[in-house]
Amino acid sequence: MPHDLKKIAAKEIMTEELLSVEPGITVQEATDLMDKNNIGAVVVLSPIKDLLGIFTERDLLRRVVAKKKSPAQTKIREVMTPNVMVAQSTDNAWELLQIMQREKFRHLPVVEGRKVIGIVSLKDFADCLLQS
Repeated sequence: MPHDLKKIAAKEIMTEELLSVEPGITVQEATDLMDKNNIGAVVVLSPIKDLLGIFTERDLLRRVVAKKKSPAQTKIREVMTPNVMVAQSTDNAWELLQIMQREKFRHLPVVEGRKVIGIVSLKDFADCLLQS
């Protein structure tokens, strides 16, 4: 039987292996990392691990490819999504899924306090629902 998302916290379904990049790397470096790890987003952290933003496949499409920017020369800080909405680790998964659907995004960093501890994606929700 699938899990009931109304009874699950974000930390129970999030991807714990968090891949992050610093804002000064290039889009090419970030997308190489994303491709190697088969993921659709990376969080952008400062050197002291503060969340600065997120870089997603959608950012790549809209802010790099569509604008004809060079991935090898464009820095992540120029094309990331800043001021990212986050989920607390104890937030209700069902409510998060509704927020993600309404706001039309597929990845949401998960934090405990201010520390980023993971990321939840639409794939994580699907995996959770399909588990028996």
